[in-house]
Amino acid sequence: MKNTISSLSSKKTLHLTLVGVVSLASTLGLSACQQTPDYNYLIGETMGTSYHISYQLPDDADEAAIQAAVDERLKQINDSMSTYQNDSTISTFNRLGKDKPITIDADFSRVLDVSQIVYQQSGGAFDPTVMPLVNTWGFGSTMTVERLQSPPTAVEIAQAKALVDFESIIKKDDTIYKTKDGVGLDFSAVAKGYGVDVIADVLRDDYQIRNYMVEIGGEIATSGVNNQQQPWQIAIDAPIEGSTVSERQTVSAIRQPKNTAIQMHLATSGNYRNSVIFDGKRYSHTIDPTTGNPIAGGAPSVTVAADSVALADAWATALTAMPYHKALDLAKTQNLAAMFVVLADDVKAKGSDDMSNEAADDNIDDWQVVQTPAMKALRADKKL
Repeated sequence: MKNTISSLSSKKTLHLTLVGVVSLASTLGLSACQQTPDYNYLIGETMGTSYHISYQLPDDADEAAIQAAVDERLKQINDSMSTYQNDSTISTFNRLGKDKPITIDADFSRVLDVSQIVYQQSGGAFDPTVMPLVNTWGFGSTMTVERLQSPPTAVEIAQAKALVDFESIIKKDDTIYKTKDGVGLDFSAVAKGYGVDVIADVLRDDYQIRNYMVEIGGEIATSGVNNQQQPWQIAIDAPIEGSTVSERQTVSAIRQPKNTAIQMHLATSGNYRNSVIFDGKRYSHTIDPTTGNPIAGGAPSVTVAADSVALADAWATALTAMPYHKALDLAKTQNLAAMFVVLADDVKAKGSDDMSNEAADDNIDDWQVVQTPAMKALRADKKL
């Protein structure tokens, strides 16, 4: 398979695994000839990560056409929103000065709308203009104790924070402009989820495929059943620092409804692969846009189910961009289907009402799964 898709920047590490009758780990180990004949499996690269798609082949399906359609849509999204492409729409916009409009495509417009919703409902915890603060703290791809030992000055933080201003982005019809010089957009915390939605639409609307799993960088959409005719089941890993794809432990799972008309949209955001401990506190690489500082005391892993993967992606990011207890309260207030994986001691500090009835694996009993009422109801419907 040729991989021609350029990268979108990524500010978070995500880790979801298909488990049960058909697992992503086991599927990756199968050759094409070993898979069930009426299912197909696609793998490729996009948005600075990889994608995996498993779907039931429709009668007289043109597999090459499906592959080409998937890659074409992913290319369109990158051409629109990749900060790694100098000629993308978002890179062009970020170079413009204030009050200079630029025409945006439908994909860009939809992602901007989702971002606006979560920005407002999260009180600014999700903000796609936060990159100046991330750069000021030096938390691009890695985070070190040294940076916390010598953090930016209050003046430097204030200067960067002045450029974190999502409300200065104005959308009018099919154009956007900024009212402040130096403000830019980065959709890396929502674009992968949107990409999953788009590919799921291609499978359903263009090829009438009802049984599928689409995953990009840990963001997942499922529908129907897998190649064993069982509901898809998504495992949530323990947020163990230093864990790898081959060495993981599972704390929970969420199952796809049997009704093929119902789709499941999931996103997980986690800070455990990019965090450090300094002066007894764990700091993530995620910056709280409202304070201008790295998050301390945030949940190591948050999974959200929503009406779309883009919405789930943005909310999962927002809930990791604030202290755990505040994030849990917000998720309940917004009636979000959210699952937090946190240290058991953190849950005890909050109070026993948040304790899940679900027992953690014996090997990872330091971790506790905490669910909002909406997530509990969602999983009860799926008998998990």
